Amino acid sequence: MTHVRNQVQLITYAERLGADLGDTIETVRNVFGGACGGVHLLPFFEPFDGADAGFDPIDHTKVDARLGSWDDVRDLAATHDVVVDVIVNHVSSQSGEFRDFQEHGANSDHADMFLTFDKVFPDGATARDLTAIYRPRPGLPFTLMMIGGERRLIWTTFTAEQIDIDVASEPGARYLGRILDQVAASGVKLVRLDAVGYAVKRAGSSCFMEAATFEFIDEFTAEARARGLEVLVEVHAYYRRQIEIAARVDWVYDFALPPLVLHALTTGDADPLGRWLDDRPSNAITVLDTHDGIGVVDVGASDGDDGGAGLLSPSQIDALVEGIHVRTGGESRLATGTSSSNVDIYQVNSTFYSALGCDDDAYLAARCLQFFVPGIPQVYYVGALAGANDMDLLKRTGVGRDINRHYFTAAEIAERTETPVVASLLSLMRFRNEHPAFEGRAKIDHSAAHIAIDWWLAGHWARLRVDTEARRVRLSWTTSHGDVVEVEDLRTLHETLVWERLAASKEQVSV
Repeated sequence: MTHVRNQVQLITYAERLGADLGDTIETVRNVFGGACGGVHLLPFFEPFDGADAGFDPIDHTKVDARLGSWDDVRDLAATHDVVVDVIVNHVSSQSGEFRDFQEHGANSDHADMFLTFDKVFPDGATARDLTAIYRPRPGLPFTLMMIGGERRLIWTTFTAEQIDIDVASEPGARYLGRILDQVAASGVKLVRLDAVGYAVKRAGSSCFMEAATFEFIDEFTAEARARGLEVLVEVHAYYRRQIEIAARVDWVYDFALPPLVLHALTTGDADPLGRWLDDRPSNAITVLDTHDGIGVVDVGASDGDDGGAGLLSPSQIDALVEGIHVRTGGESRLATGTSSSNVDIYQVNSTFYSALGCDDDAYLAARCLQFFVPGIPQVYYVGALAGANDMDLLKRTGVGRDINRHYFTAAEIAERTETPVVASLLSLMRFRNEHPAFEGRAKIDHSAAHIAIDWWLAGHWARLRVDTEARRVRLSWTTSHGDVVEVEDLRTLHETLVWERLAASKEQVSV
């Protein structure tokens, strides 16, 4: 199995940096160039514009013809590591399998693929059983539907348009196997298990990240690896659970990083971030922003019987959320909680740039921290262009998360890449990809208001110093020709790094 390269990955939709996959691939190559070595293509399956922006596939093995084909994915895979989603928990209510089940009920060949209330609770359920079910969204996870002429309760964790799969069933396993076969044949390197924490339901349990869930993750990971694929698990949960998951899979998200970085840079208190850097798994995909909101459950206390404390206290989390609302001028408040059809109760909807008050220095400091923390960094396309909250899109759709899902025109992309903050960010991404020290070892030191991270390999080193109280950052590194460069104004980073790359190129030519 070929492992994903140790370079920054870009997260993007197939139609928001261009009209389709072809346009997006051209933008990735021409605009981002060496800034990303991999691309996480958010759902481009049929349909890409369903009830949940592609996370409700009718046919998970087909590329939506409006976007392109699997040949486009193979084309991108020729130059970049490609990451795609495998939506293991559910399918669209419009899928052929579910519609057949609706029509024929128990006589359908696909009947065993879906979860009904009575399949999980054959002897009925008590109030204790139902209230024990972990919920990311308000209400119980059931929708009343007509199935084979009968009224049945269908398990729908997220929305009525997303029908939960019985992953333990034979047709469920075959369905997921077909998806793995297709993505592996298309040059994909890494699959992201979307919503896998909810995939296994057992009576009397929370139906979230139970022992049976871990067993399913183990089995699915083995199936993926047999096809040459690596596995990234996506779970928003108490941080100790992330550490448990990391020991069993190739990659896990560091979802605690975004709120901890925000807390450190906006309060001056680096202690919670420092403690996390001591404990976190190193086989992590580091993110500050994704297509979803900024999670807070990832730094909160355990909701289990163990009573485990969070990485931030309840008052610190409240201050963090309120601080985002203040710095965005109330925009994030309009897109979060019960506002704007928002159904995720543990996320704040805002771009990361806006969450920092569109402060270029703070934003670049946050990216430096992300890129120096051990793991593979991913940068969301809106964040890569330092995008602010899209209030127009939010107003048009009424969907909270659309505040962070802007459709960029070619002119907007050209304009954003000319700004010092984006030019410096792209240079920083190239630096993270190219400097040899990041293939070596890291050392992390921290105190109440300081984070220090050093990388070194042989005679090469890269060093980051962040004073969160004074809001000062110092970045230094060895060049390819033995000099040492130090930068404190990160907004000029693109000028320094462009000069260094040119000097290195000239040296190679002269040699």
